[in-house]
Amino acid sequence: MERIKIIFTTVLSVLMSWLGILAVPVFLMVGCNVIDYITGIMATKYREESISSYKGIRGIMKKVCMWLLIIVGSWIDILLRYTLDCAGIDNDVPFIVATVVAVWLVVNEIISILENMIDIGVEMPPFLMPVVKHMRKQIEETVDLQERQGRENEIV
Repeated sequence: MERIKIIFTTVLSVLMSWLGILAVPVFLMVGCNVIDYITGIMATKYREESISSYKGIRGIMKKVCMWLLIIVGSWIDILLRYTLDCAGIDNDVPFIVATVVAVWLVVNEIISILENMIDIGVEMPPFLMPVVKHMRKQIEETVDLQERQGRENEIV
């Protein structure tokens, strides 16, 4: 048992070290994917739709695509780092794009989990859904603002 603990701790430590700033959103994403899938299956009993293998596979494919989006975001970060290095610009750019993508996806998964729970009949604190939707809006507005500032800098 002690050996399993050591191996688990080592693997987790290496993974967290490698992911850096991306570690927390990635671990949250894993938990949210599992909870969303389970609550989605539970909620179908209370919805007009029924469970089918097609919908189950489609749900899994959506989760896989979410992970692919994070990978693409990390590739963009790597490309940005490489470009800055080639230009001779000092940089210590972490996984910024991948982190924003992961956080946005986690927030969307949380919204989906809350919607599933509402469909199941769980009494929801009235502030919870607005808070999470506000978080998503803040992320989108922050990225949109930075994008507009980048375009303005290109024009100047």
